[in-house]
Amino acid sequence: MIKIVKPLLPLFAGLTLVGCGSTTLISTPVENIDTLPLKVADLTDAEKKSWGHKDLIKDTIPGMSVDRAYAELLNGKKGKTVIVAVLDSGMDLEHEDLKPVLWTNTDEIPNNGKDDDNNGYVDDIHGYNFLGESYNEQLEYARMLRLNLGDASSLAKAKSLLEKEKAETIQSKQQYEQILQVVTQADMVMKEKLGKETYTKEEVMKVKADSEQLQQAASVLNFVFQNGENVKDVLKELNGAVTYFTEKLNYNINVDFNGREIVGDNPYDITDLGYGNGNPNNRVEDESHGTHVAGIIAAVRNNGKGVNGVANNVKIMSIRAVPNGDEYDKDIALGIRYAVDNGAEIINCSFGKSFSPKAEWVYEALAYAASKNVLIVHAAGNDGNDLDDATNTNYPNDHKYGGKEFTDNVITVGALAPKYGSKMVAGFSNYGSANVDVFAPGAEIYSTIPSNAYKFEGGTSMAAPAVAGVAALIKSHYPNLKANQVKQIIMQSGVTTKTNVILANDPSKNRPFGNVSKSGKMVNAYNALVLAESVSKGKITLDQNAE
Repeated sequence: MIKIVKPLLPLFAGLTLVGCGSTTLISTPVENIDTLPLKVADLTDAEKKSWGHKDLIKDTIPGMSVDRAYAELLNGKKGKTVIVAVLDSGMDLEHEDLKPVLWTNTDEIPNNGKDDDNNGYVDDIHGYNFLGESYNEQLEYARMLRLNLGDASSLAKAKSLLEKEKAETIQSKQQYEQILQVVTQADMVMKEKLGKETYTKEEVMKVKADSEQLQQAASVLNFVFQNGENVKDVLKELNGAVTYFTEKLNYNINVDFNGREIVGDNPYDITDLGYGNGNPNNRVEDESHGTHVAGIIAAVRNNGKGVNGVANNVKIMSIRAVPNGDEYDKDIALGIRYAVDNGAEIINCSFGKSFSPKAEWVYEALAYAASKNVLIVHAAGNDGNDLDDATNTNYPNDHKYGGKEFTDNVITVGALAPKYGSKMVAGFSNYGSANVDVFAPGAEIYSTIPSNAYKFEGGTSMAAPAVAGVAALIKSHYPNLKANQVKQIIMQSGVTTKTNVILANDPSKNRPFGNVSKSGKMVNAYNALVLAESVSKGKITLDQNAE
């Protein structure tokens, strides 16, 4: 990680003043910093854990100016409570940093086996679980092949992709198993040589390699240390990679696997209701995605624990609908409708897939959310693809591949890395000047995971909740604003730069940052709140063509 230090500050001489008292909106592009002899410094441990909240001017870190917004704009202001639904893998409902911000359905009596509020869902105290006790699932194209869903063209594409993925996954699994074996053996040899369970880089370098086996072990371990890693963490990561590829082969791309059987419904019949249960807690320790997402949005601020969420005044509604595999269109459609009908004003959707046989169900749910003034924040995806290329299909979306958005309440978010300059777009992030709306911090994000723990994770899945948090701040303090206005405010108030950015970790794929999304901007909470106040009071009319 890098931090831009003080020489960057003179670049911000062109800030413009808007009609909101003395607050300043960062609206002019900063200069191309890659042409300047800037000094860089590693982020401190504290900065690594909160870089997404930092301010480009005050902290010289490309965050969303969240801390600055609280200090200068929100100090002493309360705002109203906003319900944000996390449509995800479920979450740890007992987490120390999340339990105080859980939404509670006060019209439902816990654990009595009845639908007390007559909303169609039994015992839905903190949300709903559309997955029942299922966890592992196929990817959609594997399900299509198992059930013969779709036309001939779609099935041919699915078969081709499955064959490609299976071959690559087998190869990757074998490679990681070989690397794991080499590092494990080197670790065992070094422990025996040194007579201790843990050792340092310096101790390895001092070892006299008096055998071929010891020489090889020292070489492997020196390589690990030279890359800034420690052996314990590398072994954990390698084991995790082997597990990932093993599960992908056994479940995700296994055409014969049926993870839905335990749920008991027909997932391709939208009228087959009454399945699932009222417990949207994660089912296994590794089912941490939803917990991490929830923490980014609303982990309790300033309680001396873990992390601060972007938004205060939030209640998190947990909706478990995303398995270890591809989500079902039915669950997503019903999950969105559940959130809307139970008071959510913002729904975070950190998921996506390349095939969607019942996409229309989800499109209808998105339109339903729009009709009820609910904002949908969707992750752009982690394939490093240009989503303007129609061959790079990504569901759900707000355009149906028809060239025009059919609804105005969906904001699609790409991911930034904490490296201001040419590498500021995370290498994994999808992009697109038409089909990705904004970028926000998404790489190396520290947040909550099950069992009162915290961890760094990366993905557009982390960028979306950052934006959901900013949207919640806006709705909390300016509740008269509509969902489409909040979307436009976030898009129009962001910060841009003239610099060219590398896409998909490929130096040959580069373009100006302003051309990698529809807005050409990175989200800025401070600016968004300034603009929201002006729009709320009728001082500024939003540019409808900028959406």
